Amino acid sequence: MVVAQYDGIIHPVSAEFFDEIIERADTTGARLVILLLRTPGGLLESTRTMVSRMIAAKTPVVVFIAPSGTRAASAGFLLTVAADVAVMAPGTHIGAATPVSATGGEAGGDATMAKKAAEDAAAYARTLAQTRGRNATLAAEAVTESRAFTEREALAADPPLIDFVATDVDDVLRQLDGRTVTRFDGSRVTLATAGLERDVVEMSRRQQFLSAIAHPQIAYLLLTLGSLGLVVELWNPGAILPGVAGGLCLLLAFFAFQLIPVNAAGLLLIAFGIGLLVLELNVPSFGALGIGGAIALLIGSVMITREVPGVRVSYAVIVPVVLLIAGGFLGLGRLALKAHQQRAATGVEAMVGLPAIALTSIDEGATGQIHARGEIWRAASETPIAAGRRLTITAVDGLTVRVVAADADGAEES
Repeated sequence: MVVAQYDGIIHPVSAEFFDEIIERADTTGARLVILLLRTPGGLLESTRTMVSRMIAAKTPVVVFIAPSGTRAASAGFLLTVAADVAVMAPGTHIGAATPVSATGGEAGGDATMAKKAAEDAAAYARTLAQTRGRNATLAAEAVTESRAFTEREALAADPPLIDFVATDVDDVLRQLDGRTVTRFDGSRVTLATAGLERDVVEMSRRQQFLSAIAHPQIAYLLLTLGSLGLVVELWNPGAILPGVAGGLCLLLAFFAFQLIPVNAAGLLLIAFGIGLLVLELNVPSFGALGIGGAIALLIGSVMITREVPGVRVSYAVIVPVVLLIAGGFLGLGRLALKAHQQRAATGVEAMVGLPAIALTSIDEGATGQIHARGEIWRAASETPIAAGRRLTITAVDGLTVRVVAADADGAEES
């Protein structure tokens, strides 16, 4: 007997894992496959792939919604209906299988296309339920009306949506022992589950990694961090680390967005918002570009995986990220503006306006020596200046500074 569990979104990585489970059971001659499933939903195409593999399997497949308190919504409902044996733990629920498009909204984008997609998914649910001898009407309503069912409601339906309720895997095996199961092709198999050895299958490290980054919140964070990394690299060329890290995060984010439904307009709004925030650092807009960028970033973040059951970015992640990014850019913009307004601290510009003292007299058309900022400079003046006079530097011409008298009364330094 092969036992595996999956907790997460249904996408191509989970379909690959499920295929490995079935292949292992079929090649080792296992009598049964038990999949402990808890999922908020996922991609319909990946679900169809998993259902097709389940139908073609030589080994009977049990989908067990467990432990208590979990759910199998949307795509998970279709997998439950399609299983050879459907089991739920106490305190679980299934249903809410309304289809969504890859853009993250209702499938189709308008009423007509959404209805077509819903009817197609409803027909798919009905044919699975009818073939398995389950309640086709309720299966269709889970799609068209987003109905959900507790384990008691699913079992009490006529005909039921599930086969029985069990507390754990041991309970499942006890209730299956001696039970005759009808396969999808109509063949009948009597199960003998007493004393079966368990072959526990887990996802590979590669699959665990890919499944983790395919989570919408992780993908969103990778997208924002990657964008920030590239911005920092462009702002400070040669830093290298921000550019490398940013590029890696963006590539991982783009891979994740191939696995989960995303909204292209949301991605563009996020890019536009970050672009406006970058411009805020270079264009004196008095905060207009920064505020506009923050709004675009917020709207794009909300839209990127909107209203897909279990496959959307939480507001608890969006709001802090947007505030952090916008606040960071606006803060940097304010610092940059202050830096531009400050007087130069080094170089030729820093000499202009500094006080000085004449070390020698300076005649008109000639030069003399002055003391300024701990240094001795050659100085010229348009008016005669006596030694000891307080001066102010007005310009720098090569290695010669131009000065004027700072004390109006002409008093000399004693």
